[in-house]
Amino acid sequence: MKHNYHLTAISSFFMLLFLLSACGGAVSQARPQQTLTVDKSFQARLSPIATLPTYRCGAWSSNNAPGTYSTITIYARLTSDVTGVSGARAQAVVHFQYSDALLDTQPVSNSGGYVSFSLPLQGRQPARVPATVDVTFKVDGEPVRCTEAFFTPL
Repeated sequence: MKHNYHLTAISSFFMLLFLLSACGGAVSQARPQQTLTVDKSFQARLSPIATLPTYRCGAWSSNNAPGTYSTITIYARLTSDVTGVSGARAQAVVHFQYSDALLDTQPVSNSGGYVSFSLPLQGRQPARVPATVDVTFKVDGEPVRCTEAFFTPL
């Protein structure tokens, strides 16, 4: 009796499977893709050359993981065609978690385009919270912003 029940259940399952597959949609034939032709004049066109900014500037920290009461140095360099720009005045603003601080000195870049700022942290930035420093040079009366320097006190 049990044997007949299993046999009936298995055959019913296969019959159901057969009926479901018979209800499937029609199989479509794949259409061939059109051939793509590239016009020869395409090769004669030139891509525009990207224009580089006249001045480039970057800033970095002497220590990316100082103690919360350490004094670090923020460096920046201003270049024009990879040559350092001398005589440009710089200013720096530190963005702590709860306030911003303008650094007192406004150094002038040396012949290599470098300036440096001393930054006593004095516990103004909590441990394991990143801070950033914006450095801006004045060149011919126009501001040139550097990439940000950053540090995270430990």
